[in-house]
Amino acid sequence: MKRSLLLIFSLILIGSTVGLAQETQYEFIQDQTYSTENSAGECTRCVLDIYYPKDIDDFATVIWFHGGGLTGGNKEIPEGLKNRGVAVVAPNYSLYPKVKAPVYIEDAAAAVAWVFNHIDEFGGSAEKIFISGHSAGGYLASMIGLDKRWLAAFEIDANDIAGLIPLSGHTITHFTVREERGIPGTQPIVDDLAPLFHVRADAPPLLLITGDRELEMLGRYEENAYLYRMMLVAGHNDTRIMEMDGYNHGMVYPALPLIINEIHRVLNNRKSAD
Repeated sequence: MKRSLLLIFSLILIGSTVGLAQETQYEFIQDQTYSTENSAGECTRCVLDIYYPKDIDDFATVIWFHGGGLTGGNKEIPEGLKNRGVAVVAPNYSLYPKVKAPVYIEDAAAAVAWVFNHIDEFGGSAEKIFISGHSAGGYLASMIGLDKRWLAAFEIDANDIAGLIPLSGHTITHFTVREERGIPGTQPIVDDLAPLFHVRADAPPLLLITGDRELEMLGRYEENAYLYRMMLVAGHNDTRIMEMDGYNHGMVYPALPLIINEIHRVLNNRKSAD
């Protein structure tokens, strides 16, 4: 998708939601605890922020995992996802080197489980939960959505996720996981901590978004293109990939309207099917 088309699309989407933004009131709750411990012990970073519309019934929710290589970063509500008629939940999670794999994946799954179990208390629908995030956050989104064991630990079926929308996420084993094992960052590994390891036909709808293949970090576009291809080979009928020409790895802001568009697409397709 060309940069000019993305700009036009973004303006159209923003214009279409101006009325909604003016009419809808939003509440912001900070540092809600979603867990007190994990397999590494006490979890001091297991908190999340909630931004939600107060006067919309059964709203959709985007769980947004921050990036930072699994070693840094902090929860945030992206500006481009505000005032769009959806809730945004932004969790923190434990980081390396304080913890090692798979603790940060466990934390991410605990945050998602909390949303499934509590979003109705704020007026949202557990049937309209989408998971997204950038870079390391995209990796976590893909791992939780494709490898069912993480949510199964909380008695939640990953297939109940409405959609997965990772931005520039690793699809091979994350470079921080490889660093923990003494494996160079240029040595690709695909094992059970790689989203690619868990391709399956019955996964939720999957939209992969990356920066320009010539500008992205290492082979991030090619990793995602391989996941796209293998999901199709496995029989998944709703996997798509978008490459943002002219943008590098930090392509978050221009990609945010695509997240909102994907939410509408999935929910509209669901209505049509009904």
